[in-house]
Amino acid sequence: MTANASPYHDRMQRALDHIDRHLDDELDLASISAVAAFSKYHFHRQFVATFGLTVHRYVQLARLQRASHRLAFHGERVTDVALDAGYDAPDAFARAFRRHFGQSPSSFRSVPDWAPWRAALLPLDHARNRSMPSYDVTIRDFPDTRIAFLSHVGDMTGIGDTIRRFIAWRRANRLPPSEGATFNIFHSDPQAMAAGPVRIDLCVATDRDVSVEEGVTIGLIPGGRCAVVRITGRADDLEAPALHLYRDWLPESGEELRDFPLFCQRVRFFPDVAEHDAVTDLFLPLR
Repeated sequence: MTANASPYHDRMQRALDHIDRHLDDELDLASISAVAAFSKYHFHRQFVATFGLTVHRYVQLARLQRASHRLAFHGERVTDVALDAGYDAPDAFARAFRRHFGQSPSSFRSVPDWAPWRAALLPLDHARNRSMPSYDVTIRDFPDTRIAFLSHVGDMTGIGDTIRRFIAWRRANRLPPSEGATFNIFHSDPQAMAAGPVRIDLCVATDRDVSVEEGVTIGLIPGGRCAVVRITGRADDLEAPALHLYRDWLPESGEELRDFPLFCQRVRFFPDVAEHDAVTDLFLPLR
């Protein structure tokens, strides 16, 4: 990459971040290009060349992604979700939703079909993953933390259903995020399906006696030193910060790893907050 390429891509990234932060606003080519300080006459082609899809399609997919989360995990009314997604009428929203995800919004809210949903959003993921942010690593003493957890074992395509089950269990046991910190424990690498089934534990910190049903188990995240990376913004894919810890930070640090998996705390998370306001701490256990 040339010396001038990095500032150019930083400006393009500013435009992408602006879209993600202003999904409720009018987003036209002139206003988005102005954020990146590029001419509106060229910006459309620049955006496609950099991110692989048009501005209009990126905005539409980002809004539909947010809408689908609100339907699947919050059970909101289709009419309310449609209006917040920028559609004047629910039927226009329903047509766009079905065209992209192969399901009506009401059907997706009841029983989501995750495979076509993930496939439809791949261009969005690819665009967002083209940047490689830098990460600050700190060392933190993590306390022993008692948890209730539900394990997802198998293909990542079905993790949405596991999340829905865990949310329902937390609601039934009155353990919202304000009452118990949310953790994920990564027993295996979601990118390495060939090594066997993926296992991810969905966890809530609690000292209460809670009903261990629906596959929920009581466990412990052991205390100890951890290398920590804080991610602000979208964090549905933690591959990049994890790669930084293992590839870049660990070999230079002189540290040794403890016999406990990589895990994260969802400090604030989408869709409870806007995606750009989400905060995730990724923990690498150290000796």
